[in-house]
Amino acid sequence: MNKAELIDAVQAQLGAEATKKEATDAVAAVLDSISKGVQKDGAVQIIGFGAFKVSERAARTGRNPKTGEPMDIAASKTIRFNPSSNLKASL
Repeated sequence: MNKAELIDAVQAQLGAEATKKEATDAVAAVLDSISKGVQKDGAVQIIGFGAFKVSERAARTGRNPKTGEPMDIAASKTIRFNPSSNLKASL
């Protein structure tokens, strides 16, 4: 499912009186709130769905796939999603 399909699904859940713009605004608001929450607090937990957490990646040595030569990969931060047990069980 991509963002456009998610917006269509949200619009269907909201009912016939909801416009596509309202559904788009709702999806954008949720995604923006999650993004800001992770930036501010380092984690966002949605009970029954899962948790978004900032994760640190250590610096390491990798290989250039084209030449095979070793190269340094800098430390970085990323976001990880851990699904709730309810979500895992539904798969």
